[in-house]
Amino acid sequence: MQNVPFDQLEVGMVAERTRTLKAEDLYVYANSSGNVNPMHLPKEDGDGDGQPESVAPGMWIASLISAVLGCKLPGPGTLYHAQTLRFVGRAHAGDELTCKVRLTEKGDDRLVKFDTWVEDGDGTRILEGEAEVFAPDKSMSFEASDVPGLTVQQHVHFDRLLTLAEPLPPIPTAVVAPESPDALAGAILGARHTLIDPILIGHADRIGEAAEAEGIDLSPYRIVDMRDHRLAAQEAVRMVLDKEAAAVMKGHLHTDILLGEIVKREGGLRKGGRRLSHVFVMDVPGLDHLLMVTDAAINIAPDLHTKADIVQNAIDLAIALGIEQPKVGVLSAVEVVNPAIPSTLDAAALSKMADRGQITGGLVDGPLAMDNAINLAAAATKGITSLVAGRAEILVAPNLESGNMLAKELTFLAHAEAGGIVMGAKCPVILTSRADDDQARLASCAIAALVAERGAK
Repeated sequence: MQNVPFDQLEVGMVAERTRTLKAEDLYVYANSSGNVNPMHLPKEDGDGDGQPESVAPGMWIASLISAVLGCKLPGPGTLYHAQTLRFVGRAHAGDELTCKVRLTEKGDDRLVKFDTWVEDGDGTRILEGEAEVFAPDKSMSFEASDVPGLTVQQHVHFDRLLTLAEPLPPIPTAVVAPESPDALAGAILGARHTLIDPILIGHADRIGEAAEAEGIDLSPYRIVDMRDHRLAAQEAVRMVLDKEAAAVMKGHLHTDILLGEIVKREGGLRKGGRRLSHVFVMDVPGLDHLLMVTDAAINIAPDLHTKADIVQNAIDLAIALGIEQPKVGVLSAVEVVNPAIPSTLDAAALSKMADRGQITGGLVDGPLAMDNAINLAAAATKGITSLVAGRAEILVAPNLESGNMLAKELTFLAHAEAGGIVMGAKCPVILTSRADDDQARLASCAIAALVAERGAK
């Protein structure tokens, strides 16, 4: 940025700047100013009309004037003295706004006056006023590259999944042992958003106690009284096989009891001999796509054959969620094959299996270290030429420990939301945790609904 010092300013000089108002700008302003008026928040209905308003705060619009004066004319070194404002219109998230200033008067002590106004995309003024500023007394320039960026902790990718899933018919879902408040609340939340139609299988008295604790009316829902967790899991499997249910949801029982019934060779839900695997679907703030981490919950130390199933399961899930050709990064500690690190050998083999059609539907590359799997600059630095490196949408961990740590690091350090689902069975299996918040539970139900919808076609 280059300024125009006071002695070079001439009446009639003009400057302008155009900016699109984004929804995240409204969140940033709410946090920095403390103004959390719901009229100015993207998802809130501030006036009770049933629709979110997303009206730009007046002072946010006024700040565009400050940006022109401080960055363009007069530019760096300028300080405000006074500003009048008259709001003659409104701006909303998504609008393109142009701020313009025109120098009208030069006074003593470097005090200068400007006409100031802001227009929307069709040239209609929404703000008018006059600014008085102290212009800089000498020429100077400024490089703004060291100003840190901001990442808004919103989860737009999960919002998109909910938008895709909510219009679909709710999938009948066998909920096994919803006998604690959190387990029952997750199922009912999915039902209220028309994602699932829960069939509550478990100890009826305990389900009733959980409902009372959460203030839930159970009258709209079917309850199957099963007072043994293994029998409840068996009933859920039967319902899927008999087409009474299209998904299974874990409640308040041990995961191994539920999965033990699902993977039975006789009467279970195994699909073509494929191994079951868990996928964390993650919405990481600042990342422009969903990120999937697998397997972090079922297969402890998978061999090559199991890893091939893990990769295929994740690709199938990604396609169901709208990713046409998922990019799979098979992780290790390094990006070169090293016989001393077995995971690099498996990664190379998986890549070749995808090349030969043994894994289908996605692009698979490995071994990749975490940095060059998700960051293009890191991949370029290492000289990696790949359609996956730096762009991976699915991260395949070497083992359960590393996958679990990666998913939880993203959740608790990068503020990601995570939905969890088990793939490889004849229906999606929803795994929820007591630590999940409402958005994570909804996302898991939405993911299951989209998988079931694709499987029904």
